[in-house]
Amino acid sequence: MTRHIEGFVLTRQWRDGADGLELTFWLASDDGPVCIRRTGERDVMFVPREAEAQADQRRELELTSMFGEPVDALYFHTRRRLKDERERLRRQGTIPYESDVRPADRYLMERFITGGCRVSGYARRRRGFIEMHNPVMKRCDHRPTLRIVSFDIETDGIDGPVISIAATSEGLERVLMVGEGEDTNTIRFLRDERAVITAFIQWVEHVDPDALIGWNLIDFDLSHLQQRCEALSLCFTLGRSRQRAVVLPPQSANQLPIARVPGRVVLDGIGLLRTATYSFESFALDNVARELLDRGKAIDHSTDKVEEIRRMHREDPHALARYNLEDCRLVREIFDQANLLDFATERQRMTGLAMDRVGGSVAAFDHLYLPRLHRAGHVATDVGMLGEASSAPGGYVLASQPGLYDNVLVLDFKSLYPSIIRTFKIDPMGLAYPGDNPIPGFDGASFSREEHILPRMIESLWRDRDRAKLANNKPLSRTIKILMNSFYGVLGTPGCRFYSPRLASSITRRGHEVITRSRDWIQDRGRKVIYGDTDSLFVLLGSDHERDACLEIGAELGRELDQWWRERLEEEHGIESCLEVEFETHYHRFFMPTLRGSDQGSAKRYAGLVMSDAGESELVVKGLEAVRTDWTRLARNFQRELLLKRVLLGQPYEELLRTLRRRLLDGELDEQLVYRKRLRRELSSYVKNLPPHVKAARQLDRPVRVVSYVITLRGPEPIEKRSSPLDYHHYLEHQLAPAADGILACVGSSFSEIAGDQLNLF
Repeated sequence: MTRHIEGFVLTRQWRDGADGLELTFWLASDDGPVCIRRTGERDVMFVPREAEAQADQRRELELTSMFGEPVDALYFHTRRRLKDERERLRRQGTIPYESDVRPADRYLMERFITGGCRVSGYARRRRGFIEMHNPVMKRCDHRPTLRIVSFDIETDGIDGPVISIAATSEGLERVLMVGEGEDTNTIRFLRDERAVITAFIQWVEHVDPDALIGWNLIDFDLSHLQQRCEALSLCFTLGRSRQRAVVLPPQSANQLPIARVPGRVVLDGIGLLRTATYSFESFALDNVARELLDRGKAIDHSTDKVEEIRRMHREDPHALARYNLEDCRLVREIFDQANLLDFATERQRMTGLAMDRVGGSVAAFDHLYLPRLHRAGHVATDVGMLGEASSAPGGYVLASQPGLYDNVLVLDFKSLYPSIIRTFKIDPMGLAYPGDNPIPGFDGASFSREEHILPRMIESLWRDRDRAKLANNKPLSRTIKILMNSFYGVLGTPGCRFYSPRLASSITRRGHEVITRSRDWIQDRGRKVIYGDTDSLFVLLGSDHERDACLEIGAELGRELDQWWRERLEEEHGIESCLEVEFETHYHRFFMPTLRGSDQGSAKRYAGLVMSDAGESELVVKGLEAVRTDWTRLARNFQRELLLKRVLLGQPYEELLRTLRRRLLDGELDEQLVYRKRLRRELSSYVKNLPPHVKAARQLDRPVRVVSYVITLRGPEPIEKRSSPLDYHHYLEHQLAPAADGILACVGSSFSEIAGDQLNLF
């Protein structure tokens, strides 16, 4: 029968079929999962009208390239035919357009479908889902309620067989374990690994989740399950309708593996947190759980985790089940606490990117920009076909004036780069077709005042973000902010089909102009600017101002600078300013360090005290060792203590250094001496000048991406295999002294003056 169903796109796939391309979309709907199959579809690319080309069908269109040449569409029954013709055309010197857009993505983007979708057509009830063949698909604003399963596997060693799988869903918990024992409502013991994996696949089919979540889920759990299924000749049918799941290996060292589970979204907690701009000292589950939930895993990681899991499996399988299950619970609670599921769905609604896509700023730009470009009468090149290789300058940083200050105000340009794009109409199509009386850019660029796409996209997103803030929809607000701020980076990377140094330069150099002219305006009014950083200016008032007066001056400066820019841009360019100046922060005490070993000020490194309405001081630190995760906890804690309770508040600090030195040498702070460092490439690729973390990693008998190590009298050793005494002199010289000296230089002191005699003992 014919039905009209609203749902949310979960997964998308395409393949070459017998009578053309076959596109498959799975939707989550209020009526349950929906599988949409579109058959007989054609793939398409565009070529210049005068080009000789071979295709299943060619059609003359009222479209032009960004260079102004008329184009025709070439249609193909298979993706393979399109790729073969694309390569033939390139060999003969003809450049095709948009031949690299994947068929399923193009089908959605041309209909402006990002997340919600209304389908109309004949519907057939299958086992556990609704199937629709070639329905009409239109955009809608459906917001899903997704059923999720959090799962985690435990193995006998890093590469060994699966011994336990735990999973949780709404009101359901299950542990499947190899071994003998008495089953409970939660735990089920099975004879071998094959039985455990089979039972897990059947359980997932029964629960039928829309999303699978976990921690390092793709790189470990799913990849390992796939390998074990292959070894056991099992079908890895985690997908809906018993379809096979697959983990695709990364294409390069900088990429991650990709999971394809038809009908189910795969969401890894680490990748989602990074995409949502969360930052942690370590993204290990135990650390993130302790920071967000104030509780962690059951195994102490100073012990050998592999051996402890083996011991529990032999001696106390119920303890292993509790440990395995707790990991699943922690992941679910982290997703809830950080609103990660809402963030993922809002991100797809705004960009069209699949929920499980990590990164993807360029793909998001394509999804939003290309259909609007087509409606404007143009097509775009393939990625990498423009041939421009120069780069644009980065954000402008004013030279800092190091020192300790009273009453520093921060004026911030709200979303500076997006507001520059809106104000100066910076746009790929507007650059290609500037028209009469264009708005000047930089490096010879100029932009149309009327014919543009990106400024209107940002204007719409800006309104959406304002509404999200009013509604306290934090996931949506965060999503829009990340998306808008990504546009400059997209236009400045060769991985974007619209890449142009003139586009990127017209944004960044305009930003330079905004900051420098704003600084001059402030200083012409008798105020001193001691630092500027991309979109912010730091204005010194001095000690002769009370807090209320500082707040009043900051608000007034923001309003007047805003007005000044509106008048200047109308007068100089005849355009309306979209720049928004905000009085962001008042530091009642502020510190800017010097470059190490120099009297010059450093960039993007400062600290200050902000007074709350309750009269309490809060420390804000940017770029210093106190917030750098590649420094030890000893150095971070020490610098924060030194900054907050001593130097910024004008309190004595000498005794702090002496006490800390004594406690370090007495071994009281050993747990704070651990370094954590990520391996950027394979261990075997490090040949010469081995850094400490590589030396430590090579002492382990298992592969790691992040190594935790200490410096001993015999050099770096991983914490799991430390056998030598700690080198306390190293920590005094390379952690405490550098963390202190950048601050103490401003008060005419140094670490060596206070701890020099003790250093000479070594």
